[in-house]
Amino acid sequence: MKLTLRIWRQETPQVKGRMVTYPMDDVSPDMSFLEMLDVLNERLTLDGQEPVAFDHDCREGICGACSLVINGVPHGPEKATTTCQLHMRHFTDGETVDIEPWRARAFPVVKDLVVDRSAFDRIIAAGGYISAPTGSAPDAHATPVPKPDADAAFEAATCIGCGACVAACPNGSGMLFTAAKITHLGLVPQGQPERDSRVLDMVATHDEEGFGGCTNTGECTSVCPKGIPLSAIAGLNKDYLHALRARS
Repeated sequence: MKLTLRIWRQETPQVKGRMVTYPMDDVSPDMSFLEMLDVLNERLTLDGQEPVAFDHDCREGICGACSLVINGVPHGPEKATTTCQLHMRHFTDGETVDIEPWRARAFPVVKDLVVDRSAFDRIIAAGGYISAPTGSAPDAHATPVPKPDADAAFEAATCIGCGACVAACPNGSGMLFTAAKITHLGLVPQGQPERDSRVLDMVATHDEEGFGGCTNTGECTSVCPKGIPLSAIAGLNKDYLHALRARS
C-alpha cells in the first residue's frame, strides 16, 4: 500500500506546531497503525531526521497510551478499537491520512503526538479510593452484590483512561472518564463510605484542571474504545446532586 501521512510535528510545548507530509510506499495491510509509524521512524532515523514522538506501551488495547487523532477521529475509524489495535487494512491504497495529538486545553502537547494527560491522574487522586479495614481478605460471598450492579460496575471499570472522550468532545469535557471512575466504586458496597465526598472532590478537580462542561452531545461514547455508556454520566449527575443536598 502507498499512503501519504500528514503528521503533526511540534518540538516543544512552546514552539508552534505544523503538519508535515511523509509519503509511505511499503505499508503492509497487516501492520498495526503503530507498527506503520515504527517503520516511518526507522526510515527517518536512517535519514538522520528526528523520529515522530508518540505514546505507546502494551499495544494490546489495554493501557490507553496510544492516543492519536486519525483523520479527525480519536483512535481512528474503527469503533471500539484503540490505535494500537487498528490495522492498515482499514485504509485504502493511495489515501492521505492525517495524524494529530489529542486536542484539549487540559491535555497540553508535550512533543509531536504526545500530550500530558496527568490531569486524569489528579482527578483520580482527588477521590478515587475506598476505605478498607486491615486484616485478612474477607470471603468473596461475605458482602453480596446484586448482579446488575456488579455488571454495571465492571463495565465502568473497563475505562482505560485514554482520553479519547476528551479529544472527541466539542467542549473538551472529561466527564465520561470521571463518571466511569466514580461509577465503578459507587456501585459496590466497599465504595459507599466516601461516595459523597468522592464525587464532589473528583468533579471539582475535573473543573479545576480546565476540562469543559458536559452538554450530552454523546461524542465521547462514540469514540470510547471500551464502550462506556452515556448513562455513566447520568449516574454521576445523580450522585453529585445527592452529595450536594447531603452537604447542605
